[in-house]
Amino acid sequence: QSTSQDQSLPVALAFVLKHEQRRSKYLPSDDLDLSFISERWRRLVVEQRGEEQVLSRVHLEVCIFTYLAAELKTGDISVAGSEQYADFREQLLSWEECEHDLASYGIQSGLPVTAESFVAALKQQLTEVAQTVDQICQDGSQITINEVGAPVLKRLVAEVKPSGADELEAKIWERLPERSVLDILCNVEYWLNWTRHFGLASGSEAKIDQPTERYILAVFGYGCNLGPYQTARHTRGLINGQMLSRINRLHIQTSQIEAAIRELINAYNLLPLPKCWGTGKRAAADGSKFQIHENSLMSEYHIRYGGYGGIAYHHVSDTYIALFTHFITCGVWEAVYILDGLLKNSSDIQPDTLHADTQGQSLTVFALSYLLGIKLMPRIRNWQDYTFFRPSPEAVYKYIDPLFTDVVDWKLIQTHWQDLIRVTLSIQAGKLMPSTILRRLGSNSRKNRLYQTFQALGQVVRTLFLLQYISDRALRQEITACTNIVEGYHNFLDWLFFGKQGVLTDHDPEEQEKRLKYLDLVASAVIFQNTVDISAAVRSLVEEGHKVDRELLSTLSPYLTRHLKRYGDYVVDLTTIPEPLDLAVSLPIEIAQELSQ
Repeated sequence: QSTSQDQSLPVALAFVLKHEQRRSKYLPSDDLDLSFISERWRRLVVEQRGEEQVLSRVHLEVCIFTYLAAELKTGDISVAGSEQYADFREQLLSWEECEHDLASYGIQSGLPVTAESFVAALKQQLTEVAQTVDQICQDGSQITINEVGAPVLKRLVAEVKPSGADELEAKIWERLPERSVLDILCNVEYWLNWTRHFGLASGSEAKIDQPTERYILAVFGYGCNLGPYQTARHTRGLINGQMLSRINRLHIQTSQIEAAIRELINAYNLLPLPKCWGTGKRAAADGSKFQIHENSLMSEYHIRYGGYGGIAYHHVSDTYIALFTHFITCGVWEAVYILDGLLKNSSDIQPDTLHADTQGQSLTVFALSYLLGIKLMPRIRNWQDYTFFRPSPEAVYKYIDPLFTDVVDWKLIQTHWQDLIRVTLSIQAGKLMPSTILRRLGSNSRKNRLYQTFQALGQVVRTLFLLQYISDRALRQEITACTNIVEGYHNFLDWLFFGKQGVLTDHDPEEQEKRLKYLDLVASAVIFQNTVDISAAVRSLVEEGHKVDRELLSTLSPYLTRHLKRYGDYVVDLTTIPEPLDLAVSLPIEIAQELSQ
């Protein structure tokens, strides 16, 4: 069904279906409306045979299905009853429903709740920021404009490690106990009892013996990609592959794994040491390619990474713990899912600032994140190729004027302000996810006015960010540091996902994403244990008289693997009791007082 008044494509599709049994080379034109096709397509589809105008059947079919695929992506065509291609307008709140929530939305977001005041405030903000940045950049310490008007940003100087950081790291390495991944899962189970989230959905089926041990083995086998049967071979006959497979299918669902991960994140957030690494108010999103078989439904060829696979899109906190993971195809623009991870994250760590790379941003994402109260601050490659927008044609700047090449369309934003608010409040009400609307707004549509409005708002928001980006060296360093954390997390996962040479062998897309949830659970447990062990090492060093402060601790990372064992017999041992958690994570009094301040 068409989502606009233009019915030419559905009519053309009905025409093709009417003649689907014909095998002749040409079809009669029947005055078919082909106004939606380009001139190049028209030259292929329409032919003149004598005085009669006919249609090339094969070319017409290819043409119509090409346009159909494009308009399904932009939302100009919908499929009734579909989840991915439904008419998104039917999922939105009515304006009458939105009016009841406008006041609370204004308080929560800090944005004006009328079209005129919204545009006026945004215009004033852009005007003030541009004038301020123009003054900051005049001394040439942040950015220079060469003789041809091209901007050149000053290169960041790598931060120097504080004196004693390398010595502290070496001393901690000496004190870290050697552990296997399975031992770590057992220790964290003893502290947090995370396996309680697993079990049969219904109590009518028979329970299993030793459920805790078997759940831990299943998480280890699937999380490290060994699979059920290879894991069973290393358990000295304690369990067979069929039982592990049954546990995965019946006892452990994706939502249950997410609940266990949330348990670990919340416990990790209570530890004192991660406060030295970040505030939890920032997160970074980035994708990592996982290899899957070419004939899998999710498999696509990735030009940048090479080879067939899918993308695990991670949201990682500035405290090093992963908050959420999506599994998407290689052909999807990563920015479509960048906001979903924050909204689906239900842990105690709730970031309000989101970093990414160039793949994690677009004009529509900037606009939607602004309306949702999320500060999008990506690390953009070739930022000077993007257009800066003036608040008005009369706005002229002494130093940065060459950056501005266009003017904001304030009238478009004001005219369709209600549509922007309907989308925003519908997302907050849980009617649809950001990825649903971003898929519809990810490509330029001939008919979608909402897309053009989001583009106009995104032009303002991205210009504001770029102005801050070029004038604030500290901001650029923060963005680089946070995005480096998520890249370190990818390397950490590669080390843990050692089975089957890192290839996801299952063909079911839901099972593939489930495997990555298992991996996140294992990674969170190892990060938790490493943080506990580092805390214990720091405590012993201070007791021995070594000077350790917050600045030195901030240089450490829980992505440690040198002391871990991946291979050997896999035996669950719940009889060895670890040190009490309260004592294990405590830091010296001096550091604890500094953190509390």
